[in-house]
Amino acid sequence: MKESYSIRQLARISGHSESKLKRIKNYWLQQTPKEEFNYSQVKHILFDGTYFNKKDCFLVMMDSESQEIIMCDSVDKESYQTAYPRFKKLREQGLNPEFVTMDGHRSIIRAFKKVWPKINIQRCLYHIQREGLRWLRTYPKTEAGRELRKVLASVCAIKNGKERNEFIDSYKQWSLNYQSFVKSLPRAIVAYKDLSKTMALISNALPDMFYYLDDSKVPSTTNKLEGFFSRLKADYHRHRGLSKKHKNTYLKWYCCFHNQSN
Repeated sequence: MKESYSIRQLARISGHSESKLKRIKNYWLQQTPKEEFNYSQVKHILFDGTYFNKKDCFLVMMDSESQEIIMCDSVDKESYQTAYPRFKKLREQGLNPEFVTMDGHRSIIRAFKKVWPKINIQRCLYHIQREGLRWLRTYPKTEAGRELRKVLASVCAIKNGKERNEFIDSYKQWSLNYQSFVKSLPRAIVAYKDLSKTMALISNALPDMFYYLDDSKVPSTTNKLEGFFSRLKADYHRHRGLSKKHKNTYLKWYCCFHNQSN
């Protein structure tokens, strides 16, 4: 799964013929791993999707405490239509999480709320910071942009209620100082678009940014999942010749072996 041996190299190492090894490989790539989970024990989860190309997304749900993958599947894109039926099936199998840490994908949030109306959405602080800083650009052309970058730069370092309140106060003060300026900008210029998108990002996320301060089991970011995606992609790229069907099976076996190693 993780090495880049060719069939020829494996034949030399194992002593089996190349044809036998191909049969073994194809046999397992036609089987889907079957795992059993005690879903009722899972209360804190991470969710995200990673893209291999424009229409090739791999959805993953992870138990944040054990770091086991409890759901994974290849889909065309991350959307309500792809997430909802998979979430519904998990609920039928007994999954009833209290918290999910995820990015701000609206259709996925809608799917979570449809299946689990009482679930709390912890917005990933790293996604908020990364998106906001990307929109504001490295060297903002306005004072408002430069000051908002300073506010955002602290978000991933918030560890307690005092720092949370300081962040909220800083953002409120920034809004008082610059909201009128932003509204006065021509709608077509880049500075207006950058600032208004970042303001909307922070304002929409603010109610769901700090659950982790009251519950230490709630991750503040999806970094555990991002790290898993990095390792998965690095290992998969050694097997890029797989068909679409075999690729999905490979990814599911990869997640299965990840769970066994935890």
